[in-house]
Amino acid sequence: MSKFVIRKATENDAESLLKIYEPYITNTTITFEYDVPTAEAFADRIRETAAAFPYLVCECDGVIMGYAYAHRIRERAAYDWDAELSIYLAQGTHGHGVGTTVLACLIDLLELQGLRHLYSCVTLPNEKSIRMQRKLGFEDAGVWHDSGWKFDGWHDVAWLEKHIGSGKPQPVTPFPALDEKNIQECLQKYMDKLNQVEE
Repeated sequence: MSKFVIRKATENDAESLLKIYEPYITNTTITFEYDVPTAEAFADRIRETAAAFPYLVCECDGVIMGYAYAHRIRERAAYDWDAELSIYLAQGTHGHGVGTTVLACLIDLLELQGLRHLYSCVTLPNEKSIRMQRKLGFEDAGVWHDSGWKFDGWHDVAWLEKHIGSGKPQPVTPFPALDEKNIQECLQKYMDKLNQVEE
């Protein structure tokens, strides 16, 4: 029986995660990045992101299947309670519930931090991604038409949003400052979901 693990990413994961990300750059418009970064640059991204937000890896029998993270969406202080979510899965691993489960875990961790508004940006068309976001409670927030140029063409992007709190917010807790016990309980909850599916 396969064994799933969801854990915090480290800089040592950079090379493995970059192998997952590279085909999205070179073969798709799912990301608008043009050039494949170096492993060193990718390690810097992991470190910088993880200093404030969750950066998660999902493994199956020790092999990384995908990763997900949140990052700041705007720089003004008024946007402190907002974050954009991203997820990338290894080729051939889609359609087994991994992406939905890992994103649900990420959302719960962001709620523990005190985030209130989550956003997802999807290059169109991408019905699978849109369905996954809606399954997690995201709602349509609009479309930016012809907003990205890649592979000799303009592409629309859909924005989706999910609100996870209300009222006057408290200061957001940086992810590394969260109680480790609470983090591990959340990770375990979603690992159990994946492993139950396998059973």
